[in-house]
Amino acid sequence: MPGGLALMLSLACAAPVFAQTPRPAAQQAPLYTANGAGGHPGAAIYAQQCAACHDNPEATRAPSKDTLRAMTFQTINYALTSGKMQVQGSKLDAELRGQLINYLTGTSTASLDDWSGKMACPGGRHTANLAGAATVSTYGFDADNSRKLTARQAKLTKASLSKLDLAWAMPFPGSTMLRSQAAVVGSTLFLPVAEAGAVYAIDVKDAKKPCVVWSYVSATGAPLRTSAAYGVIADGRKVLAVAGLDSTVHLIDAVTGKAIWTKNVASYSYSMTTGTPRILKGRIIVPVSQYEIMQAADNRVQCCTNHGFVLSLDPKSGAQQWRYDTMEDAKPIRDRGDGKMIYGPSGAPIWNSPVVDEKRGLIYFGTGESNSEPAHENTDALIAVRLKDGTEAWSMQATADDTYNAGCGAEPKAELLNCTRKTVYRDVDFGASLILAHLKSGRDLLLAGQKSGTAWALDPATGKVVWRRDIGNGSAMGGIHWGIAYDHDTLFVPISTIGSRLPGGKPIDPKLSAGLYALDANTGETRWTYTPTADCENGRKARAPRCASSFGFSAAPTVIDGAVVQGSLDGMVWVVDEKTGALLSRYDTLRDYAGVNGVKGRGGSIDGPGVTAANGLLFVNSGYGMFGQVAGNTLVALKPGG
Repeated sequence: MPGGLALMLSLACAAPVFAQTPRPAAQQAPLYTANGAGGHPGAAIYAQQCAACHDNPEATRAPSKDTLRAMTFQTINYALTSGKMQVQGSKLDAELRGQLINYLTGTSTASLDDWSGKMACPGGRHTANLAGAATVSTYGFDADNSRKLTARQAKLTKASLSKLDLAWAMPFPGSTMLRSQAAVVGSTLFLPVAEAGAVYAIDVKDAKKPCVVWSYVSATGAPLRTSAAYGVIADGRKVLAVAGLDSTVHLIDAVTGKAIWTKNVASYSYSMTTGTPRILKGRIIVPVSQYEIMQAADNRVQCCTNHGFVLSLDPKSGAQQWRYDTMEDAKPIRDRGDGKMIYGPSGAPIWNSPVVDEKRGLIYFGTGESNSEPAHENTDALIAVRLKDGTEAWSMQATADDTYNAGCGAEPKAELLNCTRKTVYRDVDFGASLILAHLKSGRDLLLAGQKSGTAWALDPATGKVVWRRDIGNGSAMGGIHWGIAYDHDTLFVPISTIGSRLPGGKPIDPKLSAGLYALDANTGETRWTYTPTADCENGRKARAPRCASSFGFSAAPTVIDGAVVQGSLDGMVWVVDEKTGALLSRYDTLRDYAGVNGVKGRGGSIDGPGVTAANGLLFVNSGYGMFGQVAGNTLVALKPGG
């Protein structure tokens, strides 16, 4: 599974019985201090229900206790009642759940901040200026998902990126990670902030003093999970599309920040939306994922019935135009051993953001692994469906029999009833969005990156493999994780970890290491490699305890005017020359910030969508409080230095 399963509050833990503790009828202030002083009843709930996972974040991939403490009451409550932890949360009634969350956060309700109102743009202007063309309209920036910007679009040059300084920082209270990418139109950023459940339209025309044009808050109360998409629909309206953990798609008027419509697109018990929608004049393409993979660790969950799908929605109303399912609905396969059945096939979630090829009339995307046997041929696959009706044009499976869920690892355990039996145990999704590359020769290629550490090039019309390049064996955290970039016949591939051995036991090339690889898009051959080094000096080890081992490149890269900008898991921003791989500059975001919005902030790991740019500034999402990484809550704006 990719890092798209963030905001998961724990894996399955024991289900103890707790005694009810009365609470005062009226409460406006916190009942207890968050440090457990005075015998806080939530401390016992945490110790018995949660500590096994959250006190061991590296092993369980769950947020640490410190990360939970930085979350809002609303975020944790949603996860336990309606989100990914609802199975575990079902063990607690409202009273116990409130005690637990109060112990962690120190609050008893979801507090609302008023910082955005204080930063309202002057002159009573509450509409965005959208006169120019969008420079970032989807996860891959443009229609081809290239993740590149020209000097004119970014108002930055390779030379100006040779030294970086802090322009300003904008922390978001109650957040532990910034995992969504802003859409950019002119000097306006449209940034979803997951744990706030909000989209902020931020005007950066004044590079020293940003202001908030409008903010949109999800009425469902669910965190917003996807990045923002921007487009102009057939009636001329300029709109944004974003979706949440509850699988609700929001279409927003980009000028006013008002909802045009919302639509819940979930079909299965654990459906969720993670890939950024794609806005066309007459369609909105929405990829749908699922997180049943983690719920299977709990024997009470009857596994596995969920799979991924793609929807085409009418921009005017949100009505479904067509639907493509990655596989048929699951059927009973075998008895688990307790009289309940395991279902299959299942899986093939769609974590990434689709590429729409209007010339060929095709939509391209990648899928994840199977959750139960038999592994469907559309798991760990690259797929093309027809734009007009959603029918499948072709499918290329990269890894067969990759069946994985949290109910079973590489060593089967009889007590885990949802354990899979026939599998290669690799967990090698296509988490990165695909790129439609136009080569100088006139040929088009579909480029993809897999968590196995493999880069692929396919014929976009047929799905036939043109070349593949194996860069290590990947791992549960990637491999090639969140994205790739393309420019001038070169594919830029970030590798977060190499892994131990290639399939079949063949040793990995000792020359390989975590870093950034520039591949010839025609052949897959390596042009250059940039390898970062660990930096635990100047107090960084205290902020990032895993700095000596967790410093690879997992976030998606960005190309700007011949420079590749790459964030690392230890909070560093690296800028290298596109042609040579020579280091141009770096900037450490792992620090405390006094926010331009009056909020105190902290930088952390850089993961997910990576870096964007506008009006002469780089924008970095600093903070990713999952999988033992460093939590943070700050949008960092960097300017050319010197």
